[in-house]
Amino acid sequence: MSERSEQQPDPIDPFEEIIAAETDRDPDLAVIEAGSRTLRAQGGAPQSDVPSRPADPEVDKALREVEADLATRWGETKLEPSVQRIAALMDVLGEPQRSYPSIHITGTNGKTSTARMIEALLGAFELRTGRYTSPHVQSITERISLDGAPISAERFVDTYQDIKPYVEMVDGSQEYRLSFFEVLTGMAYAAFADAPVDVAVVEVGMGGSWDATNVIDGDVAVITPIALDHTDRLGSTPAEIAVEKSGIIKQDATVILAQQPVDAAQVMLKKAVEVDATVAREGLEFGVVSRQVAVGGQMLTLRGLGGEYPEVYLPLHGPYQAHNAAVALAAVEAFFGVGSQRPEPLDGETVRKAFASVSSPGRLEVVRRSPTVVLDAAHNPAGALATAEAVGEAFDFSRLIGVVGASGDKNVRGVLEAFEPIFAEVVITQNSSHRAMDADELAAVAVEVFGDERVQVEPRLPDALEAAITLAEEEGEFSGAGVLVTGSVITVGEARLLLGKG
Repeated sequence: MSERSEQQPDPIDPFEEIIAAETDRDPDLAVIEAGSRTLRAQGGAPQSDVPSRPADPEVDKALREVEADLATRWGETKLEPSVQRIAALMDVLGEPQRSYPSIHITGTNGKTSTARMIEALLGAFELRTGRYTSPHVQSITERISLDGAPISAERFVDTYQDIKPYVEMVDGSQEYRLSFFEVLTGMAYAAFADAPVDVAVVEVGMGGSWDATNVIDGDVAVITPIALDHTDRLGSTPAEIAVEKSGIIKQDATVILAQQPVDAAQVMLKKAVEVDATVAREGLEFGVVSRQVAVGGQMLTLRGLGGEYPEVYLPLHGPYQAHNAAVALAAVEAFFGVGSQRPEPLDGETVRKAFASVSSPGRLEVVRRSPTVVLDAAHNPAGALATAEAVGEAFDFSRLIGVVGASGDKNVRGVLEAFEPIFAEVVITQNSSHRAMDADELAAVAVEVFGDERVQVEPRLPDALEAAITLAEEEGEFSGAGVLVTGSVITVGEARLLLGKG
């Protein structure tokens, strides 16, 4: 399957024209794990993003025991909205999160990709980084990274054992035990302090105000575009959701604000005024000046807080990853004081080198050729629309088969409707999670969206993958058909393992 190699005309428009741009764009664009070998070499080979199970049986046993312990706690979808428990844990641990500056990221989609870009930029400027993101694709150790790579299984186990007595102490003093996510957050903050890191890049789990990560005072608060997700927890409108997410904006911080629905932007700007925070807005203080499709990605000119950065190669596809890159660049500029303490921009060559090294596993990741099989973790309508757009831009599929397995708490109709224009047929399945939507129930919705003749049901994921590949192969080896596996991070992670990655 070949990618489009021709350059598309995209003249540099005056930056002021960005101001008039639509602000209702979808906030997340999944990406393709492919790129220019030359530019990747200049940026340094990316380290492994998705670790396999430990090769040492003893280490693997220890990691499984930690995973089993964590599994006894409230999962990430069961919440008691409060930072009381995590604050108590930080207190008994000696406030590790206060020992380094941090960049805090919230939003609906695109948080992890933006975090990876920020991490790459900081690392290129020779800072030691800690990154905390969620959920993981395959290994729980992915959530905590040092210097751009997931911590080792041994270090993960050691960190858990180090804080376990303090976790149990807090459990005994609170109405509810610490949750799975709260314990992992405590582990991340402790690991970063122990390293030690120069800066932590922290992605919220859900919302902002009462998210467990929100015991840090981020020097820079990043808010990626807001769309509807977790509406039962966060609110039914962008403005309501913005109230929760604006909780990461702290006194005197710098806020990097991606393009937002107008009502959401108003909420966040009001919060910034209340805490005397400085705001940089996409489309005003920074943004994407130009974008051209390139082999394996795109070539950008970005307008940062300190000036323009031309010829930035990003090995990720689609307009929304370009916007994520602009947000990441502005966040790192703000961290270094560009536009306030220092007038000069960041070194352009270092910026280009960093962006050329960025990857994002499980986001339009190609894991097989002939036929091409792509994995993408889109799980809400906004993300699915962006993924559909990215597929159209990056691939010349003559026919695309979808494999969809979703969680029961998601807007599955919206996801399916987003993919309907690009899927010739869809194979409905389910992953092994207890949160997975029953395949027959999901199929009933799919039939309403696609029609009965375009829907096939295979409850077991291995069978679904085989069925989709068979459908793609029906047109012949050189037909240009492909398969897209999507609907859930868990579905993507399990498919990744089945297809021999990790």
